[in-house]
Amino acid sequence: MDGLAHQRQEEERKQAHLAMRISLAFGVAMLIGKTAAYLMTHSAAIFSDAAESVIHVIAVGFASFSLRLSGRPASHHFLYGYERITFFSAGFEGALIVVAAIAILFESFREWMAGLQLQHLGSGVALILIAGILNAGLGYYLIRTGRRTNSFILEADGKHVLTDSWTSFGVVLGLVLVLMTHWKPFDPLVAIAVAVNILWSGGRLVWRSAVGLLDYSDPEAGKRIRERLDAICSDLNIQYHGVRFRTTGYRQIIEVHLLFPSLTSVSEAHSLATALEERLPDELGMPAEVITHLESLEDHADVHHSQHYTGKPD
Repeated sequence: MDGLAHQRQEEERKQAHLAMRISLAFGVAMLIGKTAAYLMTHSAAIFSDAAESVIHVIAVGFASFSLRLSGRPASHHFLYGYERITFFSAGFEGALIVVAAIAILFESFREWMAGLQLQHLGSGVALILIAGILNAGLGYYLIRTGRRTNSFILEADGKHVLTDSWTSFGVVLGLVLVLMTHWKPFDPLVAIAVAVNILWSGGRLVWRSAVGLLDYSDPEAGKRIRERLDAICSDLNIQYHGVRFRTTGYRQIIEVHLLFPSLTSVSEAHSLATALEERLPDELGMPAEVITHLESLEDHADVHHSQHYTGKPD
């Protein structure tokens, strides 16, 4: 990696850490505000919003730790680094969201059955509306920063915050309906709708975490990689096959077999392979590690067949 690329990656990491600290500070402030609103109103809908904020603060704390860990270099025991902690972090956050949804459903039905006692709804609505507006801005900022810095942790956190803002707006709508119609069941009904919505959001995060840990190969990413490989290999006058790739949540790890005429010297082949390894991440516009395997153009198919037949690895 050249000095400019390293400097760019360090700057991206600093931006990601700053965004995570901002998210944690906002999360704590939102939790305090929503808890105050719930204590004032005893609203099941506001309880649902406050419960999600509790989960958010816990999840952001863990995500902040994961972001720091993912930036550590490889060690003697972890030879490929710690970047895949990003998928575990997103799965942890998604699981907590699912737990929050279940808690909200339970509390909503419990308060409905016990009899709804609502008060000071106007002040509560104002607090939740302010929280929703602030969270919407924060969510878009986190998602944009996460995509710019290739941080799956930040992007997942941003989507959670954005979901939290829609939750707040839904709560505000429900409580405004209570104020307009004086029909109190709007309150637990909104809370139940909020729970179903965040249950879906949490489930999607868990799914994305699972496919990431299972090295799912995104078709769109594969298309971009092959397009750039076609252009670079055409420029270098070499052929390739056997492309495989996976993401760590921060960078792509790409494996490719390069084909050279049998009379090509090892030195020349290595030089061309190194040129490809350096150009591909720059042309993809994302952090990537490219691993090449050099083969003879004339007999690579026969060699592969022979090794497959004898049970030897490629």
